[in-house]
Amino acid sequence: MDIKNMTAVILAGGKGTRISEESAVRPKPMVTVGGRPILWHIMKIYASFGVRRFIVCCGYKGESIKKYFMNMNIANHDIAFHLAANTVSSVRADAPVEDWDVILANTGLDTRTAGRILKVREYLKDDEEFFLTYGDGVADIDLNDLLEFHHKRDKIVTISTAQPEGRFGAVKISDDGTVESFREKARKNQSFVNIGFMVMKRDVFAYLGDGSDMLEDGPFEKMVRERKMASYRHTGFWSPMDNISDRAHLERLWATGAPWKIWQEE
Repeated sequence: MDIKNMTAVILAGGKGTRISEESAVRPKPMVTVGGRPILWHIMKIYASFGVRRFIVCCGYKGESIKKYFMNMNIANHDIAFHLAANTVSSVRADAPVEDWDVILANTGLDTRTAGRILKVREYLKDDEEFFLTYGDGVADIDLNDLLEFHHKRDKIVTISTAQPEGRFGAVKISDDGTVESFREKARKNQSFVNIGFMVMKRDVFAYLGDGSDMLEDGPFEKMVRERKMASYRHTGFWSPMDNISDRAHLERLWATGAPWKIWQEE
């Protein structure tokens, strides 16, 4: 399937409790990096490969996401208000208009991830396969390579995996309390983690049950047992935005040339 005809589904309904400093007033996908919601950054990654159809699974404070897209063009344009005629017109665009079709789907406040995907099934009835990712992580991933890998492995689901950057020093201590060795924990010593950026055949719906599970629990575990899941190893940049420190890290990277910014400015 041509990547330009594919849909990207983004899970954006969680409460973001680990970044409560921000999520108290907005959903985590609307927390900004470089003045733009991280949701926008994720969509720009997909759009750079030609994907222009998105389904955003909204939940917690989903109205904030809807308001953002309703006002996106207004925010990025100089606007003239013609008060007597009660009309508004765009004077000059400060940013390009995104050529995206976006469905913002109400998938419930407390719905688990499997249930959120089930709730948008009707919008995927013409899709034999689709992308799925989380609304809080960015990467310089090659989506063409990912899709080619998925087709070669011919599994129901391909997840993208990476080894996170080591954040803590590894200390070896003797029984008497003497430090015997200390070294920074290298990335190569980390376990692989699921970073999102998944490809799914529509066969996945048969594994989602009634939607009461987290996708990563029962559905994924069953597919693993049946050997229906593949892992695409991403060796480039990836970072989640789980907490306020992650956001500060991404802000610093954005200011110095964000490695996930694989799109070209128009």
